[in-house]
Amino acid sequence: MINLIKADGKTEVEFLAKLEERNRSANDTVTATVQDIIENVRQNGDQAVREYTIKFDGKAPECFEVSQEEIFASTAQCDPEFIVTLKKAAENIRDFHQRQKQQSWLTTKENGVMMGQRVRGLNRVGLYVPGGTAAYPSSVLMNAIPAKIAGVKELIMVTPPMKDGKPNPDIMAAAAIAGVDRVFLMGGAQAVAALAYGTESVPKVDKIVGPGNIYVATAKKLLYGMVDIDMIAGPSEILVLADDSADPKFLAADLMSQAEHDRLASAILVTTSQTLAEATIAELDRQMQTLSRKEIIEESLTNYGVIIVCDEMDKAVEMANELAPEHLEVCCENPLEYIGKLDNAGSVFLGNYSPEPLGDYFAGPNHVLPTSGTARFFSPLSVDSFIKKSSFIYYTEPALRADSEDIVRFAKTEGLTAHANSISVRFED
Repeated sequence: MINLIKADGKTEVEFLAKLEERNRSANDTVTATVQDIIENVRQNGDQAVREYTIKFDGKAPECFEVSQEEIFASTAQCDPEFIVTLKKAAENIRDFHQRQKQQSWLTTKENGVMMGQRVRGLNRVGLYVPGGTAAYPSSVLMNAIPAKIAGVKELIMVTPPMKDGKPNPDIMAAAAIAGVDRVFLMGGAQAVAALAYGTESVPKVDKIVGPGNIYVATAKKLLYGMVDIDMIAGPSEILVLADDSADPKFLAADLMSQAEHDRLASAILVTTSQTLAEATIAELDRQMQTLSRKEIIEESLTNYGVIIVCDEMDKAVEMANELAPEHLEVCCENPLEYIGKLDNAGSVFLGNYSPEPLGDYFAGPNHVLPTSGTARFFSPLSVDSFIKKSSFIYYTEPALRADSEDIVRFAKTEGLTAHANSISVRFED
């Protein structure tokens, strides 16, 4: 069961070090396997993808690409009420991300100089979506909607086929609602490689986004530089800050909502109340008995879960900023007072009625978040993730002449005489 410790400056540090060690661990065997897959796909294209699809997914479709007719036919198999839910969630996600959109701009000066910045969407983006038993239509919405708002010209989705070689209907429905342009039935590291290099069927993309298992994550990491990627995601994590006003039933439920993701997931409660800590442990044991992923939750909480009791909330806040968690819940009497104090978190959930699954599925902010402490310097997936910017400069002859001596001086100071010449040659007598 979950560990309970008193913050003393040493015990909690030892536990946090254990988390860091988990995050640093690398699987050399996985890396070698993925490198072989990438090279095979690079050389043999669709043939290699087909062989891996049969090997790992059981059956390969006759044609990798799913036609629009097939997409809508699959959608018809979905629960109609779920389609309504998907559309509501998409509307919330679209509304939130629409506010992130940036505009190109231009400024002029009295001497005739013009400068500005051009903002536009990437040309083509690949979206990886897990399939089979780990099918997440929410990931389709969270990745595809900001990409389309950003102005991405073509959004290519890859997702593994089910055991019968057909697409997952819920994922197809989400793709249709989110505006995905093309869908290919392929998964794993081979699908990531196909997006990065292009094959006879799959067009080469500029960026790859979306979640996946360790093979998918490793492929994205190895192919970064050939293409851009969203982030290198680690195991899921949640940190809950709570004072004695919190409800232990809620706390236990929220901790387990992340622990069920993965045996390596971490669920942490930091509180100023020993009584609340003990009551939460009792609730964990009680609620866990009825959950379908009980074994995963129990292993996750035992190895990477902890309840830390601090003397004061300032210490708890300091610890949260140090951990920089993916998800941060604030279950305190006055949660809004902490917004300006919590600097390092992927997404912050304020109050007893803003649980983490609200953000996973429905509220609107993106659920693709930095993990493993990278919220110290990374941001959630957003419209910004799918744009590129370039600046432009226009100088008149008099304007350049006026600045020429300073520019030449700069270039000569750096020993770059050709740079200096590029300026001075324009004003030789």
